[in-house]
Formats: sequence, C-alpha cells, structure tokens
Amino acid sequence: MLHLARNGPIRRRRLWAEVAVLGVLLAACSTSTTPGLPTMGSSDELVYHWGAYSPADAATPQTTQSKPTSLALAGTVVQVASSNTAQYTLLSNGIVYAWGLGSDGQLGNGSSGDSLTTPVRVQFPPGVKIAFLPTDVMPYNTGLAVDTSGNAWGWGLNTNGSLCLGTNTEYLTPTELPLHDVTALAGAGFHSLYDSHGTVYACGDNRFGDLGDGNYSPVSTLPVKVSGLSGDKVKVLVASWADSGALLADGTYLDWGYDQNGQLGHGTVGEHSDIPVKVPLPFPVSQVVLGGSIGGNGQTLVILSNGSLYAWGADSYGQLGDGKTTDEPSPIRFYPPPNVIYAHLATGGATSYAVTTTGKVYSWGYNANGEVGNGGDGTAIIPELIWSGVSLISATADDVVIG
Repeated sequence: MLHLARNGPIRRRRLWAEVAVLGVLLAACSTSTTPGLPTMGSSDELVYHWGAYSPADAATPQTTQSKPTSLALAGTVVQVASSNTAQYTLLSNGIVYAWGLGSDGQLGNGSSGDSLTTPVRVQFPPGVKIAFLPTDVMPYNTGLAVDTSGNAWGWGLNTNGSLCLGTNTEYLTPTELPLHDVTALAGAGFHSLYDSHGTVYACGDNRFGDLGDGNYSPVSTLPVKVSGLSGDKVKVLVASWADSGALLADGTYLDWGYDQNGQLGHGTVGEHSDIPVKVPLPFPVSQVVLGGSIGGNGQTLVILSNGSLYAWGADSYGQLGDGKTTDEPSPIRFYPPPNVIYAHLATGGATSYAVTTTGKVYSWGYNANGEVGNGGDGTAIIPELIWSGVSLISATADDVVIG
C-alpha cells in the first residue's frame, strides 16, 4: 500500500491518492482462481502488460503483444501507470521503474534509448521518494509523479509545455515542476492537469479548450487556472487526447475540451467547451476513467455510487460496453457479464477494461494491436475474460498494464 508522510497536512493531501489505490487493492482481496484461467504470479514483484506502444515515428516498430506478458520488479508494486509509449510502476519504497520506448526521455533514466523488456529506474534526485503516479494518464511521451512532500515532477517530451515549466524543452530525467501540495494530476495528448493547494491548474495544448481556462488560446507553457474549480474538493483528475475531467468529492463529475463524438456527455456533438461543465448522471460518481488517443475517438466510463455503470462518447469499436458501435453524446447505462461485479475501470484509445471484485480482468473494444489481450486482433464487442488475480490497472492509447 501507499505509505503517507506522517505529518498531518501531507497526510490530508495524500488522502485521495491513497483511497484511489486502496480501493483497487481491497477490491481484489477476495481473489478467486478460475480453472484454466491465467493468474498473476504469487510474487508481488510481477506485473503484466499487452498491446502496443504508439510511437510518433511510423518507422518505429510497435512491438505488439496480443497476450499478457510478464515483467519482474525488484520490490513490492503498489501502483502501475501508463503512457502511449512507456509504462511505470511505483514500489513500496518510493522508487519508480519504467520500460518501453525512450526516444524522448520518457523512461526518465537519463537516456533516449528504448528498454522494452527490462524495467529501468527513473532517476529522481537523491532523497526524493514518490508517493503516487497518475493512472489516468500521462502526456504524450512524458512522465509525471508526485513525491511524499507533495511536489510534482515531470520528464520526457514536454510538447506544448505540458510540464508547466515555461518551455518546450525535453528532459531525460525528472525535474521539479512549479506545482506543490499536489493531491491529484493527470495528462494526455499534449496537456496536463494538477490540483495544487486546492486549485486546479492546466498546461499545454488548448486548441479545443483542453485547459478549461475559458478560452481557446493555442498553448500555455505555464500553469493557468481551470475555470470554476478553485476551492472545490477534487477527488480525481483524468485526461485523454484534448479532453479533461475532474471528479469532485461530492460525486459531481465535470469535463471540458473536445466533443467531436459527444465526449463531453452533455447531449451535444461538436460543441467543444473551454470551461468545465457538469455531466448529468442519476447518482454521484464513485470512479471515472477517460480514454481516447486521437481525434475521432474518446470515451468516458463511470461507476456510480449505487454500483451502476454508465458511459458516453465514441463507440466505433464497442468501447462503451453496451454491445453496440454507436457514438453516445449522453450517458448510457452498460452492464457487466452475468454474475460479475466491476470494481474498477480503465480505458485506452478505443479499448476498455474492468477489474472485478474477485480480481478478474475483462476487456472489450478495439483490438488491432492486441489491446484486448485475447491473442487475436478482432474487435471485441462483448467483454472477454483475460486474466485473474489482479488489483491494479492502467491503460493508455494501445497499451495496458496490470499488477
């Protein structure tokens, strides 16, 4: 489990980060094994991943893996995280490891080389211990983390200044960002979000109102305040390509940005929003995940306080889980397989995932690069059972990692 700093203020600002991780871990406490179904190894040091990394250079091979493939970590894994070209784990000792493509320093180890099968240590300065990573998710070819003192760190490509440093400079190792007392963060595409001192800030690309600051100015390389969220108690921040969202402590969910496929859930199509707008749902939101990797996809899935499941946005590949392939600009209800209860959700470019209360992983949607994890490449309209013994999950673009 995540260990919080012992002093009171830091303990309070880590609360939601710890709750997010504990909720997933507790959901798997009653894990059972289905005969014939693969399970996680008995060691806490294993994680599994599948799908493909999404490089900017078309000449770079995607190294597709159509079934879960294991990686060993030298320590107890308490969190997994993902970006379009790299994946990350946080160990119980505050150390972060990464693997995948490293062309822009996204592995954070001082190199621009790839490390596809061997996790490498992200090189934070001596004495820095990481408290949590964003699981939904990270900017393109860029990594994010928050240390035990509440300071945000970033490394990698930094396109459009998504690291809030006032530059577009690439960083091969983590650098401290000008955001402190951070309790939640997320990034995707070329923008990022941070809850700092109780105020939500954003940086990076803003063509579709991604930053939520009330205008469509193209880029901000420095932090700008997201409109209407100062002083609100934010539980979770989420992001996908050109979209952003914030789940408040009272269960209200607000989103903003791109809306070409009804991504904002307001019953509209093509009406982008440069300010946060409340999504109409019948009960408070308990969990939210936001997916999408390019224009033309993008979807949101939520678990409500009464356990019901809703989704909206792009659905060309059945990623909304309702058995159809029709975009939905307003929230629609979807259901798990019979006798199955979803405890945690994840969603990538156009593929969605769920971890059940017994630690099983189901996936559905786009599968051309092995995203579903069933060994094939055909679209999965109906959720398929892929793995068991799982407590952690993160998905971005075409890749997914579980632990």
